[in-house]
Amino acid sequence: MRWLALHLPLLSLEAFCATLPEADATRPVVLLAEHRVHSANPAAAACGIRAGMKRATALALAAELLPAETNPARDAAALQAVAHAALAYTPSVTLHDTQTVLLEVQGSLRLFGGLATLHRRLVAALVPLGHRVQMAAAPTALGAALLAQWFPTLPGRSDPAALVAGPHAGNMAALQTLLDAAPVALLGPGRLHGEALQGMGLHRLADLRVLPRGGLARRFGTELLDELDRALGRQPDLRRWVTLPSSFDSRLELFARADSTEQVLHGASVLLARLVAWAQARHARVGAFTLRMRHERQRQAAVPATELQVALAEPSLAPAHLQLLLRERLAHVVLAAPTLELQLQCSHLVAGEAPNGELFPSAASEAVGLARLLERLRARLGDDQVQRLMAVADHRPERASRTVPAQGTGTPAPPAAAAGPSSAAAAVAAMAGAWPLHRPAWLLPEPLPLAERDALPLLQGRPLQLLSGPERIETGWWDGEPATRDYFIAQAEDASLVWVWRSRLPPAAGEVQWFLQGRFA
Repeated sequence: MRWLALHLPLLSLEAFCATLPEADATRPVVLLAEHRVHSANPAAAACGIRAGMKRATALALAAELLPAETNPARDAAALQAVAHAALAYTPSVTLHDTQTVLLEVQGSLRLFGGLATLHRRLVAALVPLGHRVQMAAAPTALGAALLAQWFPTLPGRSDPAALVAGPHAGNMAALQTLLDAAPVALLGPGRLHGEALQGMGLHRLADLRVLPRGGLARRFGTELLDELDRALGRQPDLRRWVTLPSSFDSRLELFARADSTEQVLHGASVLLARLVAWAQARHARVGAFTLRMRHERQRQAAVPATELQVALAEPSLAPAHLQLLLRERLAHVVLAAPTLELQLQCSHLVAGEAPNGELFPSAASEAVGLARLLERLRARLGDDQVQRLMAVADHRPERASRTVPAQGTGTPAPPAAAAGPSSAAAAVAAMAGAWPLHRPAWLLPEPLPLAERDALPLLQGRPLQLLSGPERIETGWWDGEPATRDYFIAQAEDASLVWVWRSRLPPAAGEVQWFLQGRFA
């Protein structure tokens, strides 16, 4: 078996800093646990603040220090996003502790082209989450976890989103050699009995292996040796696999209240990165998502949450594209009160991988471009302001189509149906599966009455030459607006083609008999 361990030593601090406004990103920040420093960012470390230091001492070293309490729920949500990102590459993912994710990848190596290629894919998937990751590989789950936790941070690598490659043990002999040099405190029971072990001169795991097991078990209990045996593969190590939820639901409590939509977007980008990791694990693309903003109470009264629904015309997994659509929607939102918490939900996924890229434009790529344009227009103008034509089963050209909002996440409407004032007659013909050649592409909003001379219609005072027809339409008797017409294709004096019709019923005195319905392009 081959196990990969992803250890996130700064997970708690990074999960908190992700909620900070951009203006506070450079401030010294510490997380406190029981009034002592749990972790400190590089700016706080530069002031001399270290883990274990008292809160008052840290404040004395940095007057502008930003302290906050650790939050296990916030850390668990961040660790879950890392596990979801790992599930895109293997179904065997488990949580070792609150900072380490384990992957069993033996069956995935051939699929992804080896361990080095899998590493690169993991880097690309984990960088958007913004965590520093220490990675190690070993034949056992606990062995990989211990190597990843023990491997020291490389000097000069302060990028919080960096992935540091640790030692890789290809077999049990190599794993034992690496663990022999590891400190005893790396094991859980070793930390519990640290002073006693140090007093006996037991500093490394190799020192434990050479001592009689019976004596160690009587003095320190069997847990110390059991954990060492599991790391070296001498005892079974049972694990519970991480399972993917059927829908995505993640919350983010903001450290500072967001008074503007730009601040909301900064926090929502964290949730979008988690959404993409979840969707990739399900091997699907995001079709729609909902952002809910919970506000601060105003004058002792609760303010209803603001909800934004974003539907994509073409499903996507690109965080930048999802963030762009959300930015367009947020630009038209007026916050009823400052925002304190964000919640992102998604249950609409489209299964399958994204289409492959193409060297030259094709009909499919042009349709995707149209879909992206419709998405941005809907996000900026609103769903009801972007319309498309829908065919209606009616032979009357003016009733053969109607406009509906261009919503949904399916295939965008064909170009002819999305071209604005396109022919309603063409829409009817599209229902039959063929584009008509005897009807124009453009119709007038209302039929234009035409004068008549010698039984021929006049256009701008010039007689039209009838080329083909009549095409007879008799319909509408059931709704009180009957249409009894003969349609003709006519040629104007400038050689342009028009579509005209004549009423088949005898006209009353003074009534017009000829009408212009449309023009051929």
